[in-house]
Formats: sequence, C-alpha cells, structure tokens
Amino acid sequence: MSDDRAFWLAWSKVSGVGAILQKRIQAEFGSLGAAWTATPEELAEVEGIGQQSAIAICNHRQQINVDRLLEDHKQDFLTPADPDYPQLLAEIPDPPPVLYYRGQFELIRELDRQSAVAIVGTREPSEYGRRWTRKLSTTLAQHGFMVMSGLADGIDAEAHRSCLDIGGKTIAVLGTGVDVVYPFKNRRLYEQLLETGLALSEYPAGTQPDRAHFPRRNRIVAGLSRAILVIEAPIKSGALITANLANEYGRDVYALPGSLDNPKSAGCLSLISKGAQMILGESELIELIGEIPELDHAREPRSTQPPIDLAPELSQVLQTIYTIAQQSNHPSVPFDLIVQTTEMPTSRVSSSLLQLELLGLVTQVPGMRYQV
Repeated sequence: MSDDRAFWLAWSKVSGVGAILQKRIQAEFGSLGAAWTATPEELAEVEGIGQQSAIAICNHRQQINVDRLLEDHKQDFLTPADPDYPQLLAEIPDPPPVLYYRGQFELIRELDRQSAVAIVGTREPSEYGRRWTRKLSTTLAQHGFMVMSGLADGIDAEAHRSCLDIGGKTIAVLGTGVDVVYPFKNRRLYEQLLETGLALSEYPAGTQPDRAHFPRRNRIVAGLSRAILVIEAPIKSGALITANLANEYGRDVYALPGSLDNPKSAGCLSLISKGAQMILGESELIELIGEIPELDHAREPRSTQPPIDLAPELSQVLQTIYTIAQQSNHPSVPFDLIVQTTEMPTSRVSSSLLQLELLGLVTQVPGMRYQV
C-alpha cells in the first residue's frame, strides 16, 4: 500500500494540478490516496476543476504508478504528510506539495521555532545596500537566527556569504532544482552553504532556471521566515513580492530606508509608507524581532487553553502582553488595545504576540484580535 507521501509526490506529477488545487483535492476527499481513484465526475466537484479538466487529470493519472514513482525517486524530499515538513509552510494557502532539500537536514526542524529571518533585495545593490546587508546578516547570525535568501546575485549572495563568514547557519530557497546553481558564478558559495546550511526547492533535480519559478519561490521564503528584511528594491521587484506575501502570512516586514535619488530604494520607501518597520540599526532590529522561542515549547501542539503556570516562565515583555490578553473582560482583545495599554511600538507587540502564538499561549482570531 502506498503511503501518503507517495500520493503527494504522485499528484504533483499530474499535469494541471498545482499546489492550491492539490490542497483542495485533499480537503474534498479527506486524503490524496482516496482521491487517486476518484472518477472524473467526483473530481469535477472540486473547486477549480471542470468536467474537461477532470477527464484530463484522470487520463494523466492512469500513466503514473505510485509505488514505482516513490521507489524511483532518489532525491531527498518532504511532503505535508511527513512529520518534519515545516508547519509554518503547511499553513500558507499553497504549500509546496513536495519540498526537496540538500545540506544539513537538522535545520529543517529549527524552522518552526521561527528562527529564520529572510534578507532580500536587488541583484544590483549599491555599496550602501551591500554594507547594511553584511551588518544585518552578521548580527542576525550572532544572535542565533538562520539567514534565509534566494542565492541570487547582489543582496541574496551578500546575505548568505556574510552569515557563513562568521560561522552562522543560512538557508537558500531556489527557483531551480537543488542540484542546479543559478547564477553559476555562485557555485562556490553554494558549496560552502551546503557544508553548514540548507538548500530548499519545490522543483525536482535538473530543473533549470525559469522566469516563472522565482515569484513562486518567494512564497516559500515568506512562509518559512519570522521576518523579512528588504534592503534595496525597485518598485517592481521580486523582493516586494516576497514582502507582500510575508504581510499576507502575518510575518513582520522591515525595510532599509534609502535616498530618494536612488531608484533601488523606491520599493523600500514605498513599504515604509505602507506600514513596514524602518530598519534603524542592528541592535534596534534585534530588539524589535525579539527572542527565538525555546525549541521544546515551539514544537508542542498549540492549545487555546494553556496552563496558567506556563506564564511565569515568560520574559517580562511577553508576560505583560499575555496578562493583558488573559485578563480581558471579553473573549478576545484587539491588537490596538494591547498597543495602547503597553505603550510599546506596534512592531514589538506584533513580534511578541507571534512568540506567544508559537508557545500556544494565545490564538489570533479574525479582526486582529487575540484570545487566551
């Protein structure tokens, strides 16, 4: 009998079935294994699949031997059926059905601690952008964060390299297969990264660069990160796509302010004008991002009714915010009220609430409200 991960892999090979559709199919049938034998009429009941598409899917599905596919698939990969598949990624609207990896596998288990911070930006940064990328990447690594980026030229490569230079851990999310280095001139950097870091991709081995792959790659960066730092980016850039996705996923977005005369700072200034937090220095950034939750707590199932005796273990800031939520006279407390009561910066409150969520102490409900 084929296991669940085999069906995640098999469905990813069916033409016309992308990440969102695969998630809908799973929800409709309860499992991808049950859906594998569904008739065209049954598949047509899934949102986004018409009668003709259902017939085409069934025809393509008949050409795939699930057991043999899994047996022949020699690459290292995870699916949402695997316990080590990052929960943070599973929660986005379109998680990759198959996540290939290469490098230090144990880093995958650290991702759900919200210990990864992404640094993104233009492929042609100014010296100012490069300098601040080095500063921020180094500082994050020194404080135990993993630095995530996309191995592209410019800001990405600078972030990876700076992290590696001080012995930090870095993760590259690729728009190619994990065995393909793009751009090729970063091959030495990639080899160094794999020694202590990790490469991830939703594309199988041998997949070459394609323009459509990189915007898709950005959702993985946003989904796995605790926060996104945009260093320099024009108005139309992949970095802004990543920042917008991060905002949708409830991640913190930070932008480096730059000169109005520099077109590569226009995207950052636009983000700041829309509410992104300004990067004003290394120590200020670390204070705003906050501490990495302890691994034991982070991997525990979330609970909407946490034991009261967990709260005294929190830092003073987390304890203050938790107490406000706990003592509310209503089932949930608005985010704005927490900010008003604590008189803390909104970014600090947001970061602290995220940590409390990871600890299972509070839950966010619609309307930017939080409940214990």
